Amino acid sequence: MNNKYKILLVEDELNICNFIRTVLEANSYHIIDTQKAVTGLSLLKSHCPNLVILDLGLPDMDGTDFIREVRTFSNVPILVLSARSNENDKILALDLGANDYVTKPFGIGELLARVRAILRTSRIQELDADSVPQNFTINDLTIVYDTRKITVADQEIKLTQTEYNIVELLSLHAGKVMTYSEIIHKIWGYSDFGSIKKLQVNMANIRKKLGEKPGENKYILNELGVGYRMNSAND
Repeated sequence: MNNKYKILLVEDELNICNFIRTVLEANSYHIIDTQKAVTGLSLLKSHCPNLVILDLGLPDMDGTDFIREVRTFSNVPILVLSARSNENDKILALDLGANDYVTKPFGIGELLARVRAILRTSRIQELDADSVPQNFTINDLTIVYDTRKITVADQEIKLTQTEYNIVELLSLHAGKVMTYSEIIHKIWGYSDFGSIKKLQVNMANIRKKLGEKPGENKYILNELGVGYRMNSAND
């Protein structure tokens, strides 16, 4: 299923990396992994994960420098998983922008609970509210947030990870025009020369998959030159 939460795992110990991958995939997460920080930075930009799980003792760059670099272009949640148990190491990582810190060795239950908590907090911050709604419905389109499932007329729509994230973001702000820059920042975490074109291509694919014809604004309205707005129940 394309709409699983996507997690980037940056861990240089292969046995630990394989173990974490197995555990997370068994719990329906989509995992991308690497043993090097530089590759991790590249994968972060190209795959736009929902969460980064990071070891600090990497062969080509210290994990704290990785966090520092990520925070120059992305607000993606970062969960540090490290053998460093010194309080100062934890404080430094958190001050640099990590969202949480788990010390090795760790329990599977704790790791999964921390992952769920970070992803839940990230969703709540998108809403700027106290809780996340269970679903969203407009006309014959329904989004079930917990399972990241979208249906139109009771037929499931297969979206890519990025396409789903865009639709979800617009639905969480239904009735409000979101500018191109707002959407780009929240979806990709950074902006470059081709960002608007990339957004427009994704939106064209979304409209096609939802069955919207050119010029039709059944679900999403294009405010030309400004951004996009998901229709609300009151429209």
